[in-house]
Amino acid sequence: MKTVVCGSRSLWLAAAIACCLTLFQAENFCQAQELPAVNPPGLPGVAKPVGSEHNFSVWEKEIAAYEAADQANPPPKEGVLFVGSSTIRLWKSLAQDFPGHKVINRGIGGSEIVDSTHFAERIIFPYEPKQIFLRAGGNDIHNGRLPDEIADDFAAFVRKVHARLPRTEIIYIFVSPAPSRWGENDKYRDLNRRIREMALRMPRVCCIDAYDISLDSSGQARHDLFVSDKLHFNAEGYKLLAERVRPYLH
Repeated sequence: MKTVVCGSRSLWLAAAIACCLTLFQAENFCQAQELPAVNPPGLPGVAKPVGSEHNFSVWEKEIAAYEAADQANPPPKEGVLFVGSSTIRLWKSLAQDFPGHKVINRGIGGSEIVDSTHFAERIIFPYEPKQIFLRAGGNDIHNGRLPDEIADDFAAFVRKVHARLPRTEIIYIFVSPAPSRWGENDKYRDLNRRIREMALRMPRVCCIDAYDISLDSSGQARHDLFVSDKLHFNAEGYKLLAERVRPYLH
């Protein structure tokens, strides 16, 4: 009788040990399979970093061409300088739109705000401009940067310029919607708002609200203001942009 009881207890103990081992192995398996947490794209902390990933060298040829032009025909000092991305670079009627002003175009097509800051020693400081009009930020957003980061880039641009040219006025031209990047409008508005708020607290810095120049009365894109890529202004688009900018020149 005792043998049977011992056998039953042995069997029960063996079963209990086997169950514990199974649970232990299952827990370890779950821990081994657990994946690290990943933040969804677009949330703070996961935006595209500038730093080492930003390739300034892609603009070297364009910057060198500007320097060669400056050597052949030096621009006047204390003029009105326009810098930024393709909206500036492709503004071919700039001199005709603002007669009586010494305007200089040093736009870099496809660039971001950090590019104008990086190349300031070569395309800003040599001219000692009395005014700088900056139009950039759209490519920054399109390339994955967030409005708060881009606003910080603008602040860095202002600091660098005013450290060397403390009396120069800096005017930021708001980014405006384009049909080909229509889904980025919310970020454009946020960026414009942030830079406006910064400008209010910065001496000799202001903004031109040009956000709505590409919209009709119902808030939809005016396709007639763009060339075939639906991103860049045509002559009529630049006419409207010039009307917004003109009151700020002096």
